Amino acid sequence: MSIEHVEQGLSPEIQARIDEAVAAKFSELLEGQIKEMTQAKAEAKPEKKGRRLAIVASKGTLDMAYPPLILASSAAAMGWRVGIFFTFYGLDIINRKKNRHLAVAPLGNPAMPVPVPNIVGAIPGMTSMATWMMKRWMKSANMPTVQDLLDICIQSGVELIPCSTTIGVMQVKQEDLLEGLECSGAAAFLDFAADADVTVFV
Repeated sequence: MSIEHVEQGLSPEIQARIDEAVAAKFSELLEGQIKEMTQAKAEAKPEKKGRRLAIVASKGTLDMAYPPLILASSAAAMGWRVGIFFTFYGLDIINRKKNRHLAVAPLGNPAMPVPVPNIVGAIPGMTSMATWMMKRWMKSANMPTVQDLLDICIQSGVELIPCSTTIGVMQVKQEDLLEGLECSGAAAFLDFAADADVTVFV
């Protein structure tokens, strides 16, 4: 006897129950397959790492101290891991004997609030004037000071890394630096920067 003949001999109630049972079983099998596929996809997906910013600060003038500190504090506020490598004149930014006296050179400096001809910029006292102008300019724009930004970076967990090689070249002593900073070589910073999403040289 064929399946067709068997189905024809079944009552509508029994046929409905069979259809319902088959549909339920099929739905169960389908849900199981979808669950397995979703689980396998989740396990295969690599864990998303936090973003990382690596900055090299190589200049120690007032106008060049702001960019690395602003970028670092902003990225840290966004949850990024941030490291600033201070090398050569950039060491002045984290030198507690010098960072409160960072100046702006008026000679050929596009950062000047008011353009100054080189011949005027060479006049004694113009560096002090340019520095005063820039500090006033930044204050009127409600910008934090370099010291404020350093405090924000430290509180936010930004890694401030003095270059161990150029400390000797620039004749900077460990006690001249901000408290708690650990010197590191270029190789160690490059290892940090190798995994960075963004790298900036200032």
